[in-house]
Amino acid sequence: MKINFNKNNDGLVPAIIQDATTKNILMLGYMNQEAFDKTLETNQVTFFSRTKNRLWTKGEESGNFLNVVSVQNDCDQDTLLIQVNPVGPTCHKGTDTCWGEKNEATFGFLSELEKVIKSRREAGNSEKSYVASLFEKGINKIAQKVGEEAVEVVIEAKDDNDDLFVNESADLLFHYLILLQAKGFTLKDIVKVLEKRH
Repeated sequence: MKINFNKNNDGLVPAIIQDATTKNILMLGYMNQEAFDKTLETNQVTFFSRTKNRLWTKGEESGNFLNVVSVQNDCDQDTLLIQVNPVGPTCHKGTDTCWGEKNEATFGFLSELEKVIKSRREAGNSEKSYVASLFEKGINKIAQKVGEEAVEVVIEAKDDNDDLFVNESADLLFHYLILLQAKGFTLKDIVKVLEKRH
C-alpha cells in the first residue's frame, strides 16, 4: 500500500477509525510511517501523538485497544480508513466515540421508522393513527395483519407486476416492525440472531 506521508510536509496522514461491525466512526487520529508500520505489525491501532510527540497505541493505558480488521487508503493516498473491533469505549472521556455517541448499529431509514412506530404507539390516539389503532386492537390483530401481508407478497411474487410486489413487500416489512415492537423486540434483536447463525 502506497501512502503519501509527505503531502502535508509533516509526515502525517489522518486515520479515520471505523467500527467494522456498526460502521460508526469512532475517532480520528494521525499516523506517520512508523505508527502505520507498528499498527500492521501488532494489529492494534497506533498513532503519532502530536501533543506527546511520540507513538502511542490506543489503549496502552486504558486497555481499550482498537483491534484492526482492515486498512484502506483513499484515492489520493493521503487518508486512511481503518476498520476495527474496539475493546471498550474509544474516547479518553469514556464514551463510545469521540463525538459522545453510542456505538450502536443502526439500519438507516428502518431505524427511523421504528422510532416513528414507537412514538405513535406511546402517543395512542387510535382515531388519528393507524399504528396506534393496531396496537389498541392487540397482538392477535397485529399478527393477523402480518399474515395477510405475507400472503399478498407470495401472490404478487408469482405475478409479473413488480410494482405491486415491491409495495406489498413494503407493507409486510412495515407490519412486521409493528409486530416486533408488540412483542418487545426491535430489528437489533433479529440481527443478533442472524449474526449468531452466520
